[in-house]
Amino acid sequence: MRTITSNQRSRSRILYFWLLILLSIFLLAFQGPVWKVPASSAAMKNPVKYAGENTIIAKGLYTKHCKSCHGKSGEGDGTKAEELKTFPGDFTTDEFQDQSDGAIFYKIRAGRDEMPAFDKKISEEDSWLLVHYLRTFQ
Repeated sequence: MRTITSNQRSRSRILYFWLLILLSIFLLAFQGPVWKVPASSAAMKNPVKYAGENTIIAKGLYTKHCKSCHGKSGEGDGTKAEELKTFPGDFTTDEFQDQSDGAIFYKIRAGRDEMPAFDKKISEEDSWLLVHYLRTFQ
């Protein structure tokens, strides 16, 4: 029978510790940042109707403010996307589409990292129209 020395136990603990650190770094790197939305914002309902002229307005807003990063079909492949440090996001994914209208509205208005806040650039009504338009990328 082999006896494990305290020196071997110490080495095993150190190795185990570094493996945990490396695994944590790996998981964080591939998980991507979580965008926290206040519960009050996530619960907001879209008060704007999406019909007629509003669909044209929404498409124009997207083209002017979003398309260069998020791309023509919302897949995060716009002309400026490669210049960004972070992936701009893909509106066609279930993960994106499963968000509430209020959560999407909040993200448009507040911005984060390289995405600018649009609360001073786009009216609340137009931000809600953009929420409707982003739903068309399903």
